[in-house]
Amino acid sequence: MSRPVLSTHVLDTTSGSPAVGLYVDLYKQRDESWTLWHSTTTSGDGRVQFPFSQDSMAPGTYKLKFNVEDYFKKNDKATLYPFVEIVFKVSEGTHYHIPLLLSPYGYTTYRGS
Repeated sequence: MSRPVLSTHVLDTTSGSPAVGLYVDLYKQRDESWTLWHSTTTSGDGRVQFPFSQDSMAPGTYKLKFNVEDYFKKNDKATLYPFVEIVFKVSEGTHYHIPLLLSPYGYTTYRGS
């Protein structure tokens, strides 16, 4: 299998640690609606490498949905955000790394390498 097309890494900036066990859903846009394509949780180092190659993940618009409220509840913390959604476009021949820096009252993302 070739290099995965999509990966993410979630860091909990309140603890300075990986966000372990955070539920992540991947959706693909079809016309005007979203279709759930894959569900998983972050690993022990806060990462997910989605099991799709260039051949299986077609160009298009995708969305990562991070179930933040469930994660913070497990860690006995309140949060302003029940979930975080990041929408992005995929082209052929490119790897996408979408990191999420997370706290109960804020988040940021960027295109990683």
